[in-house]
Amino acid sequence: MDVKIDPAWKSKLQEEFGKEYFLRLAEFVKEEYKANTIYPPGSLIFNSFNLCPFQNVKVVIIGQDPYHGPGQAHGLCFSVREGVDIPPSLINIFKEIESDIGIKRPTDGNLERWASQGVLLLNATLTVRAHQAGSHQKKGWEQFTDSVISKLNSEKQNIVFFLWGAYAQKKGEAIDRSKHLVLESVHPSPLSASRGFFGNKHFSRCNNYLTAHGIEPINWQ
Repeated sequence: MDVKIDPAWKSKLQEEFGKEYFLRLAEFVKEEYKANTIYPPGSLIFNSFNLCPFQNVKVVIIGQDPYHGPGQAHGLCFSVREGVDIPPSLINIFKEIESDIGIKRPTDGNLERWASQGVLLLNATLTVRAHQAGSHQKKGWEQFTDSVISKLNSEKQNIVFFLWGAYAQKKGEAIDRSKHLVLESVHPSPLSASRGFFGNKHFSRCNNYLTAHGIEPINWQ
């Protein structure tokens, strides 16, 4: 089937797009967009891939579900567009960046500026029904995003993976720690951030690792 996604990703994932589970998933998602309000807008489902082509990936941040409120989700985990209130987890991410590397908190939550530098902001599930968290889980997206992580793990090296919270950690279990840097902590949500997200220094550790391997570090501004 023809999926509108960055050409490099398309060639890497071509096999997935033809699999039975993905064809069923595509049919489900198409029907959902017809019958309900679904986020993100259809044209932005693969936004994280389009803004961060396979060959550019240096860092992967794994989220769970898109935001399910109006105007929030735009295809990048944790990110919202300009003019949208910054969600609590992202506020905590910005707080940790400020305490870790001294970068002041930005006025908006649009992380496209990270994606364009090689940060793949990957949700495990790429669509959601309005106001219904988790409504598109277990429909096939998780298998698809597992295959994305598997490709990156096997075909690239020296990627930094951020696994925040039990869900992301489980999803990243198979990552080869001898080839990549895996940074784990609790989730940045207000429920858990004070139990080990604050002070994890993941952003400086990431950049130190990239620099040590001759890779341009990320400007976390």
